[in-house]
Amino acid sequence: MPTTVTARSCPGNVRLCLCNRPRSRSVRLVVKATQDGHFSRRSALLASSLAAMTISNASITPAPAQASLLRFPANSLNNTYYLVRAGLSVSEERNITLTNPVWKTGGICGLSRTGIQQIINETLPALKELGACEDGCWLWPSITSSAYQTAEILASQLILGRNRIVPEYSFLDKRGLGDLEDLPLDQVEQQVADADRLDARWRPTPGTDGTPNESMTDVLVRMRQVISITETQYAGEDVLFISPDSYNLSALQAALLGIDLRFHSQFAVRPGQVRRLQLSDRSFDDRPRQVACPDPPQCRGLSVSPAFAPPTGLPP
Repeated sequence: MPTTVTARSCPGNVRLCLCNRPRSRSVRLVVKATQDGHFSRRSALLASSLAAMTISNASITPAPAQASLLRFPANSLNNTYYLVRAGLSVSEERNITLTNPVWKTGGICGLSRTGIQQIINETLPALKELGACEDGCWLWPSITSSAYQTAEILASQLILGRNRIVPEYSFLDKRGLGDLEDLPLDQVEQQVADADRLDARWRPTPGTDGTPNESMTDVLVRMRQVISITETQYAGEDVLFISPDSYNLSALQAALLGIDLRFHSQFAVRPGQVRRLQLSDRSFDDRPRQVACPDPPQCRGLSVSPAFAPPTGLPP
């Protein structure tokens, strides 16, 4: 929008009028003359500087801010994401289920010797093969010991400063398994997988020690929060989500592709494994939808989006 500058002479001063059309807003800068009718250098310099600043500010249009929760499925993101599962922890090696947050910074949830070797021999080569972190990247680990230790090893080997490690305090926690805590891990994982295939809202029975009991829908709520943060914080960056379990990563991948969460186990990630987060290759309408339901309690399983369907051709 053009801005015009005009000068008007008045007894003892000069007024500079900056007019910004078509709103006809103007700013008048008054510069007083000396007794003999001349202007001092200070006054002239002040007037010219203020005029330049006003013209510059008038021509700048601030870009609108964009920040919102990410909607699923999605066919475009601002960043490139890699899903990294932490190396094998001591508790996993001992076949113990530990999901209570009280344990997450303890030594039993730290990397085992096998887990350390997985990061060096599997995770790092996989990242290089995928082309991740070639121009730097951001590491977002859970503060669970195994995940954070994984991030520290990766940062050291990829020559990244510690400022590139962004600890996540809750959104990337292990899925809480309620009263299944302390039971043999292999049996628990099979029981949970069978229940998840029936209903993504299934929760384990609450325990008595404060361990959360979460469904896959609950897990997805957390993952939506964390990816919405990184989407509004970075642009054009490589971001690594480092999770102590597979549930966080498989929930996010299924949701991005528009696949029913009951089939999230198709995207399970083993300890030390890396996958690039895949996007949907289909266009979709993400506007809110309404579904008629005369008896709401009976409509909990009603699908409101045709994009959510069982997987047909899944990657290995």
